[in-house]
Amino acid sequence: MATRIQIEEFLLLAQQHPVLDVRSPGEYFHACIPSAISFPLFTDEERKVVGTTYKQQSRENAIKIGLDYFGPKMRTMVEEAERIAGNDKTILVHCWRGGMRSAAIAWLLDLYGFKVYTLAGGYKAFRQWVLLQFGKPFRWSILGGYTGSGKTVLLEELVKRKQQVIDLEALANHKGSAFGALGRGPQPSQEMFENMLALKLAAVQPDRPVWIEDESRRIGNLNIPADLWSAMRASPVFFMDIPAEARLQHILSEYGKFKKEDLVSTIMRIRKRLGGLATRDAINHLLDDNIEECFRILLRYYDKFYGHGLTNRDNVDGLLTTVTSDVVNAVQNAGLLIESTQQKQRINE
Repeated sequence: MATRIQIEEFLLLAQQHPVLDVRSPGEYFHACIPSAISFPLFTDEERKVVGTTYKQQSRENAIKIGLDYFGPKMRTMVEEAERIAGNDKTILVHCWRGGMRSAAIAWLLDLYGFKVYTLAGGYKAFRQWVLLQFGKPFRWSILGGYTGSGKTVLLEELVKRKQQVIDLEALANHKGSAFGALGRGPQPSQEMFENMLALKLAAVQPDRPVWIEDESRRIGNLNIPADLWSAMRASPVFFMDIPAEARLQHILSEYGKFKKEDLVSTIMRIRKRLGGLATRDAINHLLDDNIEECFRILLRYYDKFYGHGLTNRDNVDGLLTTVTSDVVNAVQNAGLLIESTQQKQRINE
């Protein structure tokens, strides 16, 4: 007999055993529990027919139609569950509300011999858990710095040094600026971004500092959840102060490889904020193969934009610590950052 468990236990078991999401493919691909495998009881069209029958006729008629769809799939589903589980005879199952869809699959797999756990409240309970994570208190250390400071590689170096890090841009699949989508695939849905972020937060040790990059509220098409954003804006910022020329060379190494037409298209998207003259000059330099002068113009714009955002927060003087370096070097700058945080901690003690 399948065992019905709450979300906290379900997520713990999900670290050890496969999770089957029996919602329709459309529901799954919009957003899911990140470790879950799509294992739909119904196709999108079948789900629509069953749902319409439930609303317009009766629960009993809907169940009969559902059984017509389910019956021919039973053997295939058992064999697919065996393939997924391998030697693991324990499996987790959930649907949207923890109702008939997960109960049907759980019954079948239990009958075959699996130890089955179902999620009370289904995916809806998971989403409620997700939203709660963003309001929890964490010891944020905000990594700031003008464009080209190498903050992404710096976060990666901090991970190597056993620091706790949440990489928002990696989760969002976007570098944050207007150029942030270059060389990347599509972003996840807002809901999926939140799901992945919540699981990262749940793995954090709350008594230890957590590094996170200073971001705008939006990362590409996605929004940082409001509670987390408010906490970030009230947390200490460690600002990497690196000379513009060093940052320019780092930007050239990152973005100089992209096609001219992609760079021109991106510049045109920010032309209103960049200004007509600067836009024209940047594009002309780019078309003349003078990419360094093009990016120098863009760097001045982003420095001004970021500087405004840095000062436009409460108690900035008490939150801001400047960490000076002459190079974009992750190893060197990670050492400087850790030393600065330790000094600030000693002062606060």
